[in-house]
Amino acid sequence: MIQLFNINNYIIDTSEFSNLLHDDIVVEFEKKIAEYVGAKYACAINSATNAIFLTFTMEYFLKPRTIKIPSMIPPVVANAIITSHNKVEFTDNVKWFGNSYVLHKFRQYKVVDSAQKLEKNQFRKECKPDDVMIFSHYPTKPLGGMDGGIIVTDDFKKYKWYKEAVLNGMTYAENNWERGISFPGYKMYMNSVQAKILMNNFESYDKKMRVLGNLVDIYNRELGYENSSKHLYRIEVLDNEKFIQNMRNAGIVCGIHYPALHKNPIYNEGKEFDCSKSKKLERRTVSLPMNEKLSFFETEYIIDKVRENL
Repeated sequence: MIQLFNINNYIIDTSEFSNLLHDDIVVEFEKKIAEYVGAKYACAINSATNAIFLTFTMEYFLKPRTIKIPSMIPPVVANAIITSHNKVEFTDNVKWFGNSYVLHKFRQYKVVDSAQKLEKNQFRKECKPDDVMIFSHYPTKPLGGMDGGIIVTDDFKKYKWYKEAVLNGMTYAENNWERGISFPGYKMYMNSVQAKILMNNFESYDKKMRVLGNLVDIYNRELGYENSSKHLYRIEVLDNEKFIQNMRNAGIVCGIHYPALHKNPIYNEGKEFDCSKSKKLERRTVSLPMNEKLSFFETEYIIDKVRENL
């Protein structure tokens, strides 16, 4: 079966770590990512969902807000906003897929959700020093691992709050009994095993992006699209569920990204949102394999089967 994404397998020797769940390798990973994206500071966390939750929890202490998000988005984004005591409304933005986008603009800074994109000097290109940018390391994401996320910024005050918030609200010290308590925080730090897997994958990350970039070029040339994302390659079909089943029957795994949340009563609170494009595309868009391990013959086979089923 040709898989939608490639997920590397590792055997981790935990004897490399100390008795801490957040060993030096976590700090090493934070420094690697901060340097890579051109930010001063990085705070690793156990998931990008929790990074969003913490961001809006921090701001909730000032004032609850209504956050506008695309209707076609992973439900975890809406969940993180709602569980941080804010509200969501939906927009008809259907162009953000596979890219970064501004999740929210506060008065003095913006929050950029870049769960599906990680590029060199990205923070420096897209953000100002006070801004916050969030990356995801869910297994299927560009730099995937055993889940996890990272928050980057040039603002030391925000960075310090995040670092303490993920560590139970405590200041960091090598010995647990030497830590001071700043506020009631959360157990959301990235653990050493997560960081080890991510460090392993980071070694070949640039090569992976080059291979996926070439795959996007082949898909574009053969299928007539102008896509640029190196995470999701989305095309439009008449019936995505039927298309996915036909492709699976041919030994190819495809995906749907994403259902339109504005129709779900759990999220819309009885309100109607003008999201006609999202309503249409949730039934018609499908994601093709973006797998850096694909052979030339597998790529050609995928293209042939796409044409056959369009």
